Amino acid sequence: MDILFIFLVKNSIEIIREYPERLSNGDKNDLKLHVKSNYLFPLYLRIIEELPIQLQIRNLEFKKHLAKKEATQFLYTVKPTERGSYDFGKTNIFISVFGLIEKRIQTNENISIPSYPSYLQLKQFQLYSTAKLQNQFGMKRIRKIGTNTEFENIRNYNIGDEYRLINWKATAKANKLMINQFQEEKSQPVYSVIDLGRTMRMPFDGLKLLDYSINSSLVLANISLQKNEKAGLITFNNSIKDFVVADRKNYQMPMILEKLYNVDTNFLETDFGQLYVFMKRKLTQRSLLFIYTNFETLDALERQMPYLKLIKKSHVVVLILFKNTELKKLAHQKAKTTTDIYNNVIAEKFNYDKELIINRLNQFGILTIYCEPKELTIGIINKYLEIKAKGLF
Repeated sequence: MDILFIFLVKNSIEIIREYPERLSNGDKNDLKLHVKSNYLFPLYLRIIEELPIQLQIRNLEFKKHLAKKEATQFLYTVKPTERGSYDFGKTNIFISVFGLIEKRIQTNENISIPSYPSYLQLKQFQLYSTAKLQNQFGMKRIRKIGTNTEFENIRNYNIGDEYRLINWKATAKANKLMINQFQEEKSQPVYSVIDLGRTMRMPFDGLKLLDYSINSSLVLANISLQKNEKAGLITFNNSIKDFVVADRKNYQMPMILEKLYNVDTNFLETDFGQLYVFMKRKLTQRSLLFIYTNFETLDALERQMPYLKLIKKSHVVVLILFKNTELKKLAHQKAKTTTDIYNNVIAEKFNYDKELIINRLNQFGILTIYCEPKELTIGIINKYLEIKAKGLF
């Protein structure tokens, strides 16, 4: 009877996947399975989805007792930690009436979903950035760039206005001098400069420092465009790898997203000298540079300091350094053996070196962001809004 009930009806179970076109790297992505039973009697249902090998999930299984012709849905989340293509296999369905016999049904075709840098953070932090006033209370913009050629309105002529801005047609109609008003120039370049050297391979909570940098640089580019700035991108290690000229075009964000999708680290030493030569040749306008890198020792910084000082002469430089959360845990761990004491001392030394690195950078007027990897995006937004409010850029 179990066999007859199960195999009597053809096309007995319908399952439709509701999956996104792309996954957001480092975020929880919602995936749905819509299930409908065509049986005229209740049954037990078990579903096993063939997930991508990168997720390393082997225990995902859905179980439910369905009434006759009942429709339901299953919701689950996946958190990719690598950029690239994620291949989903078939959906395996096991149905049974009395629990003695199971019928397996395979449905849905193999699909491949790309995992892009965290685009879900764009909406999450967009509200945060717009809530902050561009000129906060108590702060005055010191530096005024000038005027733009973008027309704003027509107003009455005041003594001291330039004669070349007089609108003669409006003057003839109003029978008094009228002048064209133009918007203040705000479109200035904001570049995310990402180091692809070996120090950016360090993983924290499943994501490499490079992935944290990519996710936050994507948010920075989006906020810059909202603030009427020009967003650009530079990736480098021993040479320049990718370069997106800062602009405000409609396709600027998709262009940056595609570039960030394919970048990866290597084991080569980072050369800031090549970066300085490239910027000297290509970046002719004063720009705001957010340089994502990581110096673990003071000696490593001193090797690159001459180039950083040269870059700082022409641009506003913000250097991003990462807190090593594992070293922080190790330094505060209670020592029980002599080896534990040595580990604590070494961890404290590395943490102290980071403080020396920040002080050294501040001596030459180089702004810094020093935070844990998971707090990088919010730190970038705060620093950007602070720079805009103080009129440093």
